[in-house]
Amino acid sequence: MAEYPEILGVYSLRQSSDIGTGTTASKREQLTYWYVRRTAPDKYDVQPLNASHVPSGLRKEISELELLTGYTPEPTYYRTFTVPALDSLARKVAQGEAMLASGNVDEAERQFMKALMFDDANVQANYGLGEVYSEKKDFDKLKKVMKTLIGQDAAFDQEHRERFNTFGISLRKNKHYDDSVIYYTRAIELNAGDEHVHFNMARVMFEKGEMEQCLQHLNIALAVNPEFVEAKKFLAFVEKKMGKAAAKAEATEAAQPEAEAAAPEEPKDEREAKTEGEAK
Repeated sequence: MAEYPEILGVYSLRQSSDIGTGTTASKREQLTYWYVRRTAPDKYDVQPLNASHVPSGLRKEISELELLTGYTPEPTYYRTFTVPALDSLARKVAQGEAMLASGNVDEAERQFMKALMFDDANVQANYGLGEVYSEKKDFDKLKKVMKTLIGQDAAFDQEHRERFNTFGISLRKNKHYDDSVIYYTRAIELNAGDEHVHFNMARVMFEKGEMEQCLQHLNIALAVNPEFVEAKKFLAFVEKKMGKAAAKAEATEAAQPEAEAAAPEEPKDEREAKTEGEAK
């Protein structure tokens, strides 16, 4: 059985268009190169090559008929330009990942930046760079990387699943809670039935103290997968914590009238009231 996506290589697309009118009318031909993958027995996607000869930008799905009638295989171009460029890009990303794993975030940043010189939209390099900035708590640069990732549906594809999870956990552990919410919200928009994303969103909401939203996402995760053990455990923990908090609040509320009757509050002067108001 074939495994998908299957890399078919580089194909060219020749298109002509009319320019000018009347006596100045002429035809202009444009030749573009595309990275082609088979995603199913009769389905393909194409992605344009950038100036560095690597696929970059939006993928477009095409039929087998469109591929056979409109595109021409370019094996020499693929071997001469694209394969070496992709190999170099992969090495830079791998070196960045190794440096990040060893705790050398400065060298990891350099390697990921080198990778992005081949393709500034590369998902793996941007995830790695985002984790570097999360660790370094460089909020401005982190937000730029977040914007790049959130703007790419491919960043949330199954093939980037492991990196997607690692980056999300890094955001939460480094207390970038608002960025985490933006990140997981985008993931949910693309796949609302992913129980793991809802579970991770629940973790973030718990850290933010948003218990009702935490419960909401845990219940969605369990509705999708009732056998999700971690979600069951976390739900029980949150409900227990909320139950204790509610009981404590009720006890405090019940005791308050007696305390007030026993010791009426002394009137505050203007200065004391102002100070308390500022503290709130």
